[in-house]
Amino acid sequence: MKPDPSPASPASGTVTTLRRPAPGDRMNRSAALWVTLAVFAQEAVWNFYDAQVPEQLRHYFTSAGVIGLIMGLDHSLGIFTQPSVGFFSDKLARRRRGRWPIVLIGAVIATVPFVLIPWATSLPALIVCVVGFAAIANAFKGVTETLVSDYVAPTNRSKAQGFIKAGVSLTIVVSSLISLLVVDRSLHLAFAIPSVLMLIMLGLSWAFLGRRHTEAVLPEEPSAGEREFGSPWAVLKDALRSPSSPTLLLMIGIFCFAGMWSALRSLMTPYGTQVLDLTRGQAGGLALPGAVAFLLCVVPIALASNRLGQLRTMRYGVGLFVVGLLLGFTMPTMPGTIASMVLASLGYASFAVNALVALWNLAPTQKVLGTYTALYTIASASGMALGPGILGTTIDLTSWRYMFLNAAFFAAVTFVVFTRLARRAPGPGPSPGGPGPAA
Repeated sequence: MKPDPSPASPASGTVTTLRRPAPGDRMNRSAALWVTLAVFAQEAVWNFYDAQVPEQLRHYFTSAGVIGLIMGLDHSLGIFTQPSVGFFSDKLARRRRGRWPIVLIGAVIATVPFVLIPWATSLPALIVCVVGFAAIANAFKGVTETLVSDYVAPTNRSKAQGFIKAGVSLTIVVSSLISLLVVDRSLHLAFAIPSVLMLIMLGLSWAFLGRRHTEAVLPEEPSAGEREFGSPWAVLKDALRSPSSPTLLLMIGIFCFAGMWSALRSLMTPYGTQVLDLTRGQAGGLALPGAVAFLLCVVPIALASNRLGQLRTMRYGVGLFVVGLLLGFTMPTMPGTIASMVLASLGYASFAVNALVALWNLAPTQKVLGTYTALYTIASASGMALGPGILGTTIDLTSWRYMFLNAAFFAAVTFVVFTRLARRAPGPGPSPGGPGPAA
C-alpha cells in the first residue's frame, strides 16, 4: 500500500493527511534500529545515574531512606513536565522535523549538570546538579520513547519494543562496565563517558532517521469520528474517567512495578558495599549478569506476548520477579545476589516490553500517543519517586540484610494488581478497553 500522496504544507511543514498502515505491513526494521539507538543513548546515562548517584549521596547522608527519597524525587519532576511536553510533541509529530528538536535540544542541555555531578564538592552543589539533570532529562525522556510509534505500525510495536528493550539492556551492560573499569580510577571520566555516548548516538539517530522524518513517518487517514483534544489535561481526564477504567488500573500496575524496580536499582550499589563487602565499583557491576539475561530473553518475550497476551505476560513476569527477590533474601552471597538479579531482570523484561504498548492500545486516537506516553511516565515516575524512599525506609527499620525480603512484599502487591488486570483481559490480542488489536 502506498503512502497518501497529499503533500506537506510548505508554509507550516505539516503533513495534511495521514493513514494507518495496514495490518500486514512489515515492520520498518531500519527505523526500529535507529529508534533503538536513540533510546539506548538516553538510557545509558540514566542507568549510570541510578548506579552511582546514590553512592555519591552517601558522602552526605547515612540514611537509606533519605538517599532513596532523593533518588525518587528527581524522577517525580517528570510528573509535571511530561504531559505538556508529550502533548506538544504530538503536535510536532506531523511536522517536518517531528519530535526530534525536543530530544536533541534536551540532550545537549541535560549533559551539562550530569557531567558536573562528580565535581560538586558540597551538598547544595550536588543537589543542584542532580535536580538540574533530572528535570531536563525527564522532560524529553518520554518523547524519545514515543518515536517508535511514529515509524512502526501498531501491529508491530510490541516486536519493536522487544528490540528497543534489548538495546536498553545493553545500556545496563555499558553502565556496569564503566562502574567496574573506570569508577574506581576516575569518577570524573566515568560520568563523562555516558554523556558523550548519548550525544553521539542521538546525533547519529537523527542523521539517519530524523532528517527524513516526512518520508519515514507512518501516516494515517483521519477517521470521521476521531476525537480531538485541546490540552493534555483533557486527554488525562478522558483516560481516568472512572475508578474502574482499565487505563487507571494499568497505571497503578506500572506505578507499583516501576517503583520496586527503581528501588532495587537505586539501592543495589549500597547493598553490595554494606552486605556483600564489595567495593563501590564492584557493587556497581552487580547488575551486569541480569542485563545479559535481559538482553538474551527480551525479544523472545516480545514474541511470546502476542500469544499469551500482554497483561498475562506482565503478570507472569511479576511472579518471577517475586521469586527472584526471595532467592536473594535466602542467599545473601554474591552468587545468590547475581542469581536473584537475573530472575528479577527476566521478570522486569516482561513488563518493560508490554507496559507502554498496552497503554498505547487504550488511546482513543493515534494522535495522542505522545500524551499517553506521558501517562506512562506519570505512573512510572511516581513509582520511581516513592519506591526508593519506601524501600529505603524499610531498610532503616530492619537492616540492609532484609532489602530483598522487603521488596518482595511490595512486589507481591503488584502481582495482585496485574492478576486483576489479566483476569479482565478477554484473551491474547486486544487489551481490555483497547481500540484495536494488540501490537
